[in-house]
Amino acid sequence: MQLVEQHIRSWLESFVVGLNLCPFAAGVLDSPELRITVSNAQAADDVRMEFLRELEVLVRSSEEEVATLLLVFPDALGEFEDYLDFLDEAQALVVAAGLDGLVQLASFHPRYQFEGEEPESPSNYSNRSPYPVLHLLRENMLTRVLEGFPEPELIPKRNIRTLNDLGLPAVEQRWRALLLPRQD
Repeated sequence: MQLVEQHIRSWLESFVVGLNLCPFAAGVLDSPELRITVSNAQAADDVRMEFLRELEVLVRSSEEEVATLLLVFPDALGEFEDYLDFLDEAQALVVAAGLDGLVQLASFHPRYQFEGEEPESPSNYSNRSPYPVLHLLRENMLTRVLEGFPEPELIPKRNIRTLNDLGLPAVEQRWRALLLPRQD
């Protein structure tokens, strides 16, 4: 599980922060307020229960304790379609728990592919991660950081341009480096 978290942290450093795909991530990257939970769930029921547990952790914690949460599934949801199905279910669970407007989900997967994009398009890497990940965000925190950010609606377009400008070979090289053991 430690190696999985190491891969996630490398991805955050290299892609999310390193390419500035999320201009707000740098502030919590090395903070104890970032919770990364690596799940050993494999079966659908276990995935669901793990999601509900982590959702409860986020809701019951203060922002100072857990600002944002990454739930990582190295042994489940490997097929992108299965992941998308669970993402829909997770969103429905958020709504059923009365947390719509309080918790927002962001999605990342090793085979992430935007609708209408070719599988080899560099833009897909803006939502690719080493393992299936659900990012649980506090919506009020997100609203606060977006209020002070000029034209936040342009972030996805900027990310696409950044990745396309790098080109597929450079993006893939950076991606392969994620899975190499760190020499800290």
